[in-house]
Amino acid sequence: MIGRKYERQKLDNLSFSNKAELLAIIGRRRVGKTYLIREHYKNQIVFEFTGTQYANKDNQLKKFTQKLSEYSNNPLGIATPKDWATAFIQLKTYLKNLRKSKQKSVVFFDEVPWIASKRSGFLAEFGYWWNDWASRQNIIVVICGSAASWMIDKIVNNKGGLHNRITEYIHLQPFTLAEVKKYLYASNLMLDDYQILQLYMSIGGVPHYLQHIRKGESATQIINRLCFHKDGILRNEFNNLYAALYEGPEKHISVVKALATKWKGLTRQEIIKLTKLSNGGGLTKILSELESASFIAEIIPFGKKKKDTLYRLIDEYSLFYLNFIDGKRAGNKDIWLQSSQENNYKVWRGYAFENICIKHVEAIKRALGIAGVQTEISGFRSSSDTQGAGIQIDMLIDRTDRSINLCEMKFYNDEITLSKEDADKLRKRRSRFQQISKSKKTIFNTMITTYGINPNQYSYAQVDSIVTMDALFLLESFE
Repeated sequence: MIGRKYERQKLDNLSFSNKAELLAIIGRRRVGKTYLIREHYKNQIVFEFTGTQYANKDNQLKKFTQKLSEYSNNPLGIATPKDWATAFIQLKTYLKNLRKSKQKSVVFFDEVPWIASKRSGFLAEFGYWWNDWASRQNIIVVICGSAASWMIDKIVNNKGGLHNRITEYIHLQPFTLAEVKKYLYASNLMLDDYQILQLYMSIGGVPHYLQHIRKGESATQIINRLCFHKDGILRNEFNNLYAALYEGPEKHISVVKALATKWKGLTRQEIIKLTKLSNGGGLTKILSELESASFIAEIIPFGKKKKDTLYRLIDEYSLFYLNFIDGKRAGNKDIWLQSSQENNYKVWRGYAFENICIKHVEAIKRALGIAGVQTEISGFRSSSDTQGAGIQIDMLIDRTDRSINLCEMKFYNDEITLSKEDADKLRKRRSRFQQISKSKKTIFNTMITTYGINPNQYSYAQVDSIVTMDALFLLESFE
């Protein structure tokens, strides 16, 4: 298994604990939740049941007992119960009759939000089964779902029978750049860092997407085939992705589309203006659900308060889809081979690189030698006034060692050579930031680039530290 070291350690800890364990695992569609559990616990799973999207209670119960018949090797089958109370009695009977083992048995419920539909009674009976019997057994019960917000509201923060019953929690994220590289190399797909970075900016680190990469193709060819061919798996993935996560996803999509129009992020009021959504609990819930699924991130600007939060779209595939695929008909099968050379894409990938740097900030901290320093990550922007021009800083690392890194992120296909004009901009930005923020900390100008900087008098004068893209590939997990 590639990566997932932090999560696998958690799973091992559950196996060797001296009590029953109830694990909730969430993560977006296609991120590898089911694979992780099946692969890690492949010798311990004694029962697994996966919910069916849009199926009613009777259909779910029928499939549940079919699975129970398979696991119990019952040639005559097990009668389909009328309710979940009876179904859990059947499950308890089957588990009690299993041969005793020193290893913990694993019971795996996958896509629980689809099983626990309204008025199904599943959650109440599951809670009773856990509290009455399972919590006293040598067992690990895993409940999994792609609808992250539902899992958090109904399982992790349950106010009923499952209140405070979750013993472990995993929020499975897409692969980091390091994990993507490791995955590709294990599959004998030898792309260099620059190619992997371009690929990541377009489709992210979702394992299911990576499975469709073919040997001998460049990043441009891969993107062209997956996203622009008529039968490309990512051509229509956008709507399927949000429909699988949210019931009635139209409002969520409207927020995502609004955020895609402004890379620097939008305030709540700006989102309301663009989407025409009302300012209330409904919008709060939508933003929370999008953040829970790692589609968006909250960024509080330096020196500001919670009310000044900027919301930024950070999902690579959504950003790429809305900028280059949405609304375009499948036509010339080589369209991306041509479009990727156009200037608007070259500008876009500069912004996409900024997003990746923000998400891989722990790797950047390690490259700067400050991995152990407590930090806060934010942005900074100000308008021009009588004292000076406006400035925009997309990533600022505020450190407890009385230092601040002002990060300038540049995606380029070679080393960058700073001009006198570039150096003046860096100098003025540092000075203007100190003037406006009134910070007494030491301010470092930090350049994060693909291949680094050609040293000259201008870089020597204004650049304090340089991080190149290879540093982004050195950390597998940021937990």
